Parts: sequence; C-alpha cells; structure tokens
Amino acid sequence: MSEAEFELKVRDKRGYVISDGSTPIGILRYNLFWDNTPFLTLIYIEDAYHGKGFGKQSMLFWENEMRELGYKMVMTSTQVDEQAQHFYRKLGYMDRGSLCLDGTPFEQPQELLMIKVIET
Repeated sequence: MSEAEFELKVRDKRGYVISDGSTPIGILRYNLFWDNTPFLTLIYIEDAYHGKGFGKQSMLFWENEMRELGYKMVMTSTQVDEQAQHFYRKLGYMDRGSLCLDGTPFEQPQELLMIKVIET
C-alpha cells in the first residue's frame, strides 16, 4: 500500500496510526466485507513495542469505534501458520471458517476467518 493510499484510509477513517505519545509505532486498517461488516486487514506494531499492550488497546479502540458506528460484528483473518490467531482469540475472536487457495497462482497456507460479536 502506498503512502497516498494509506492517507486515503486515514481520511476515510479506515486507517489509524498507532502511537506511543507522539511517536508513531504502528498502523491498523480495515475494509468492509460484503460492504457491511468491518474486516480488519492489517494491524502492525513495531517489534520494540510488542507485548506492551498497544495491539490490544488498538483493537479495543477499533472495536469500540465500530460499535459506535452501529456495527454488530467485526471480522479478521490470519494464515493458520501465523501466531496472530492466538492474539485474536485472547480478544474474543472465534474461528468461523477458512479459505484454501491450493492449486491457484495465489497459493498460500490456509486462511483462517475469525469473527467477534461487538453488539451490547
């Protein structure tokens, strides 16, 4: 994603800069799955800031923003061979399906789809 594309995400409130005070340390971005369900496409925190709660705080902030916008559920995905699935499960995300791209030009490990109901 180019800087201009990310600036459009921030403008449209579909991208967030994660900061430690005034120091940018990561980004979070999302799209709408089926044009009606927030789908987290990326959360990135610089390695030096891992394990300090920035990822969890960022996810909870995003989920609250989505709730305030009237959404009842959020989604994300991760490859089954990545550790991110454990992070999402700790935050209440549930495995709800997968996507296999075997035998295609886009072959990769199985993609795990996860959801979290956020309505109150």
